[in-house]
Amino acid sequence: MLIISACKQKTTEPGRYSDAFMPTNNKVNGLFDANETDKGIHYLDSAFKKVSNPSYSDRFRYYGFYFNYYKKTKQDHQKALLYADSMMAMANKTAAQAYYVANFSEANFAMGDAYFDLNQYSDAFQYYYQGYLTGKNYVNNEALSDYTYRMGMIMYQKAHYKAAASYFKESYKQKSLTISDDFPAFFRRQELLDNIGLSFKHSNNNDSALLYFNKTLKFIDENTTKFPDRANALMMARGVVYGNKAEVYIDERSYNNAIDLLKKSIAINLQKGFDNDDAEYAELKLGKIYADQHDHALLFNLLTALHNQLDTIKNSMVEAEWNRLMGDYLLENHDLENAIKHIQKYNLLKDSISKKSSLLRESDVNEQLANYEKAHQIELLSNNNKVQRISLYVIIIFSIMALLIMFLIYRNWKRSKKDVLMVNLLNKQINEQNAVLENALNELKLNSQEKDRILRTVAHDLRNPIGGIASLTALMVDEEYTEDQKELLNLVKETSYNSLELINEILEATNISLIELNLEQVEINSLVNNSVELLRFKASEKVQKIFFEPLSQQQYLYISREKIWRVISNLISNAIKFSPSGASVFVKVEKNADHIIISVKDQGIGIPDKLKDQVFNMFTSAQRPGTAGEKSFGLGLSICRQIMEKSQGKIWFESDSENGTIFYISLPLQDAATQPSESPQQIGIPFSG
Repeated sequence: MLIISACKQKTTEPGRYSDAFMPTNNKVNGLFDANETDKGIHYLDSAFKKVSNPSYSDRFRYYGFYFNYYKKTKQDHQKALLYADSMMAMANKTAAQAYYVANFSEANFAMGDAYFDLNQYSDAFQYYYQGYLTGKNYVNNEALSDYTYRMGMIMYQKAHYKAAASYFKESYKQKSLTISDDFPAFFRRQELLDNIGLSFKHSNNNDSALLYFNKTLKFIDENTTKFPDRANALMMARGVVYGNKAEVYIDERSYNNAIDLLKKSIAINLQKGFDNDDAEYAELKLGKIYADQHDHALLFNLLTALHNQLDTIKNSMVEAEWNRLMGDYLLENHDLENAIKHIQKYNLLKDSISKKSSLLRESDVNEQLANYEKAHQIELLSNNNKVQRISLYVIIIFSIMALLIMFLIYRNWKRSKKDVLMVNLLNKQINEQNAVLENALNELKLNSQEKDRILRTVAHDLRNPIGGIASLTALMVDEEYTEDQKELLNLVKETSYNSLELINEILEATNISLIELNLEQVEINSLVNNSVELLRFKASEKVQKIFFEPLSQQQYLYISREKIWRVISNLISNAIKFSPSGASVFVKVEKNADHIIISVKDQGIGIPDKLKDQVFNMFTSAQRPGTAGEKSFGLGLSICRQIMEKSQGKIWFESDSENGTIFYISLPLQDAATQPSESPQQIGIPFSG
């Protein structure tokens, strides 16, 4: 048996359907493949209502499911045509070019199938041809395969079996060139092999027919393991091929082989949800064998069972043949009156079927195809004329532009002589200015080095006397003095200590570029945790809490432990300094592809926009006292930046007056080869406050 298949859904094409619709699409496809179409349609209606803002492709597939349902399950060809028309409307609204081509081709084939089922073959052919043109213009092998498949179906129905075999072979070749390896593509290929065998069988080429039927069965067996969830569909396909192969053996009067195949076919496709129509055709073939063998008992039992099936599975062709076989059986058993009734009914049904078939045979498809080709060629010629006219206008415009460009080039060439002299003069001036700037830069560099040397000298010379003053005042405070005298001594002591701190920071800021970093393998969670724990006491003085979130596992970096600890501690100290009492500080270690990023977030006063460009400068004017009046010399962040630059890292911040400030530092990960072969056992560092 040979029938037109409904359009196949593509469930794996990325991007064609929305993410919200894809689960529904896949679920309904699975139910349709399992022949649970009523359940599939019920699920589709309920699930589709939950898809918000479905795309045109989503709606296209929704109507496509209904088209298949009414075409194959309900065999209501008028409703199938309505849904095919809705598919066409959605296809025309599809924006993406690739999906438009796929939807438009499929919609045309659906329209063609619907008109074919309604015996309106001219309309069917027109839509088939339109689908073919879309596929041809975009070199879409899948669309071309669908077109040649349907042309083969028309030729088969017209009894042009050699032409049908040619179309089916071409369709199989085109389908094999597609990259799709899903179940619909496989199922169409096995169907095409079977159709080629049928075409050869009706051309009385039984050897070739058997060859292709065996190819079909082998192809199904080879792909069985690929589709374990499609076992029923694979068994149904085998059942159809068994029945078709049996016809060859019937022609050759090899009845035992034919009977064996037909019984296997009937046992498969007579099951609920399988191809019951094909099973009925196989029963008719078996009945003809029993009739030829005059096995009246088996024939009568078969005809009785088939008659009961026709009460629920209507098929006018099967019913006609059933009446013929029953009439012959009754004649053999001398029941002339009832035999005549069945033969008369057979003739009535046969005349009705022949009348429908004649509609197709009266239409010359080859001539129609030629007419469409001519119309298409005329349209192409018309389009070519338009293109040629446009090309002529473009050439004229470009010619005018070329003349204009040549004129401008000539004029500019004359001017360029003067411009060359001017450019040479400007180049000379620029070179002179560059030389002056280079000298100025060298002098600045020397001045900067001299400035650093003077700063180091002054700071070093001041540290000892100021340190002495601080020590003496610390001793004197413990002696007995009046309250005013003690207040003055404390002021001198505090000023001395602040001066020493400033001197130490100046020395570090001016020396850091000269110091070689002592690099070693450092476990970053432990280093940050050490800094956090040491500063918790300082935070507690302002009733503040520090929350620390480490990496989930140990990570070693090749860095200077002392310098990176200094940067982290400085950032946390600043967060404490510029946050109000009772606030929280959040320290976090994160890892990306090639860096470790440490962040320190406060809930403080933020950095004003006008000061953001100055915070990393040495002796910046951006320094401000802390929320409790803490001193700030403006050197800490400058030192941090110098340390990070020497460590091949970066430092930056984000800040506003409402949310506080987040400082970030990033350090590069070393290669795997430099990781320590044995790491100390990881100690869990909880996120604590």
